[in-house]
Amino acid sequence: MSLSVCIEEARWDDLPAIVGILALETRFGVRDSADPADRPDYERAFAEIAEDPRTTLYVARVGGRVLGTFQITLMRALTRHGALLAIAEAVQVHPDARGQGVGSAMMAFAIEEARRRGAGSLQLASNKQRLDAHRFYERAGFEKRLDGFKIDLADKG
Repeated sequence: MSLSVCIEEARWDDLPAIVGILALETRFGVRDSADPADRPDYERAFAEIAEDPRTTLYVARVGGRVLGTFQITLMRALTRHGALLAIAEAVQVHPDARGQGVGSAMMAFAIEEARRRGAGSLQLASNKQRLDAHRFYERAGFEKRLDGFKIDLADKG
């Protein structure tokens, strides 16, 4: 079954639902938290994202309920003759809504929005253990081309 999904820019009052979805992903060492004590961290991040003209945070709504979220950041590169690149980050769908078209609607929107804003490509990273997500991204038109590396600086003391 496919749901009727509306993708729109996130609003301040969406923040609890967004953080709630992010906090549901507990696999693979993800460390987001819906604990009210952590809310100021997310409020600061939301405010900074909202002020950044190159980054937009989106939500996927079904019947007014936030069931998915992602953000797109545009970055000018010196490579490829100064190409404008789009990066999708924090792509998450509420577990209850997976397999119902929410993620597909989000990715179709992200691709079209990146294209509309002049990006030459859209890329995203996904934990190497998230094999279901990898298959989903490939069905959405993404090609597995890169190996990524990461260092968690906050954990390095």
